[in-house]
Amino acid sequence: MDSIIYLLSGIAEVLTPFNLMIVIIGSLLGTLVGVLPGLGPTSAIAILLPLTTILDPSQGIIMMAGIYYGAMYGGSTTAILMNIPGESSSVPATLDGYPLAKQGRGGAALGIAAIGSFIAGILGLIGLVLFAPILADQALKFGPPEYFVLMLMALLILFNISGYSFIKSLIMGAFGFLLSFVGIGLSSGVPRFEYGITVLSGGIEMISIIIGLFAVTEVLKGMEENRKRIKQEKIKKVFPTRQDMKDSKLPILRGSLLGFFLGILPGFSATITSFLSYDMEKKVSKHPEKFGNGAIEGVAGPESANNATSSGGFIPLLSLGIPSSPPLAVLLAAFMIYGLTPGPVLFEQHGEFVWTVIASMFIGNIILLVLNLPLVGLWAKLTEVPFGILGPVILMISILGAYSVRNSMFDCFVAILFGVLGYLFHKFNWPIIPLILCLVLGPKMETSFIQSLEISAGNLLIFVERPISLTLLIISAAVLVVSLILMKRTKKRIIQETGENQDLS
Repeated sequence: MDSIIYLLSGIAEVLTPFNLMIVIIGSLLGTLVGVLPGLGPTSAIAILLPLTTILDPSQGIIMMAGIYYGAMYGGSTTAILMNIPGESSSVPATLDGYPLAKQGRGGAALGIAAIGSFIAGILGLIGLVLFAPILADQALKFGPPEYFVLMLMALLILFNISGYSFIKSLIMGAFGFLLSFVGIGLSSGVPRFEYGITVLSGGIEMISIIIGLFAVTEVLKGMEENRKRIKQEKIKKVFPTRQDMKDSKLPILRGSLLGFFLGILPGFSATITSFLSYDMEKKVSKHPEKFGNGAIEGVAGPESANNATSSGGFIPLLSLGIPSSPPLAVLLAAFMIYGLTPGPVLFEQHGEFVWTVIASMFIGNIILLVLNLPLVGLWAKLTEVPFGILGPVILMISILGAYSVRNSMFDCFVAILFGVLGYLFHKFNWPIIPLILCLVLGPKMETSFIQSLEISAGNLLIFVERPISLTLLIISAAVLVVSLILMKRTKKRIIQETGENQDLS
């Protein structure tokens, strides 16, 4: 009951004119990001992160959350109309969405994708309202050892499903930890790894690294690929028929439930849940031969699972401070930049802020449904913007953003350096996500580890002697095994359907 009261209070706060404008801008930017081939929510949040620091913390997080779930909506546009999945989670949408587009029913497919995304988003947010406070309340019983184990196992799971060599993931994670250690020591107060360079005593700015690895790297990749316009199928009628809605009703519900409950767990990315949903719909269908030839259920289920997974991912983020996807890892960095620490204390100390953010997601999903269906034609046209125009704009915003945080040219050089490194990592198939996760979680893990050793007088067995931490280890090991099996299966499906070996994170 308290959650409903807090949520209504949050909705009232979001409906103030300026906050409502922030929700609309974030949702529309997210849709645009999802539509434009090559960009994604992680890169978009990284680009806009420094620009949102001029806003109130709740407004900044509201905008970035809008970009995240808006991009999940928009990602289906290129997948359906152009057979180009911008994210690996959009691959299932191409399997039946593009055949529908070639039949002149691309508008109906986009309509079902939008409606399914809306329903999944709302159901996922209801789950967030119900489960996040309960999980946060239980997490208050966690001590430093439990938090350290939780973060460690989440990292190991996410490393394994990143689609790369586990050894490479460990090396990149270690690099991320080293970067997080630069600056004043958390326990000693002594500068570390500064090598006589004064500017390093304040640490390496997290925003500059994130901008470089995602935004600047994206520009360099676009230049190499020489991205051009790609022919797309024309849109006719946008709104689905009654029969489409009837055929999609159960797939949307099944996809929403599957995506939400798996999205809560680290290791189950939107890619995995969307493929699981597609396969499930094919198995339960009375006409499985339609799949791959234009079955509307093949769009409804996976797109619902995709969006429900993104909503479910906010539960461990807000309740435990654990990101379950790359965009949420960048969003966690945003929380920390604003001086907020996601976790159980966040609900206690900043409850009004949390419920305002959650309420904004309800409003944002409604805005996306109302605006996206009429604007499908416009979004499709925007896919024709040449990268020669888009690339320089992204680069300019990125460098200005890096400079604006501390008004330091050093941060601009850091962004450019990590942009080049990010391009090389992509070129030689080295994962970026473990680096980002360890960079963001490094200080929190270091603090928990030091506090655990202080409690136990240096006894490392404290991590297995306490019941909760031992239980977390066992559960995490089970989740790791299952996620590895599903990850390998999903990876085979992506190669089978697209002929490409894509990152599953």
